[in-house]
Amino acid sequence: MKFYTSVFKKSKIGKIARYDKEGEKVAGRPAGSVMTIEFQLEGQEFIALNGEPHFQFTEAISFVVDCKTQAEVDKLWKRLSADGQEQQCGWLKDKYGLSWQIVPAILNELLSGKDAAKAQRVMVAMLKMVKLGIKN
Repeated sequence: MKFYTSVFKKSKIGKIARYDKEGEKVAGRPAGSVMTIEFQLEGQEFIALNGEPHFQFTEAISFVVDCKTQAEVDKLWKRLSADGQEQQCGWLKDKYGLSWQIVPAILNELLSGKDAAKAQRVMVAMLKMVKLGIKN
């Protein structure tokens, strides 16, 4: 959580719950180790469960970050993809294996606008990109 709260503004770590002796028996995690952490990223609240090694991140869950500017896309992309894996169409996996979609906020409008030909051109361009780029 320290990593994620360092990446996003208006973020903080909240309550931390730890496994006790009973939890140790059920979860196989040592008593005293972190069970859950409440945290906020950009004001959005989350609770993370320490379920390793039984539960790993998959692409079935990803966080989408709508960025107002290309500078914001670039900054978040650099921080989150460091020691991770860049993927097509604005997707990446961070160093912990969590999937993110870092996208310009205008993308949804461009893809779903009334001009179908323009939306198609945007789709074709996006499919050729790894980190998404927008013209200012």
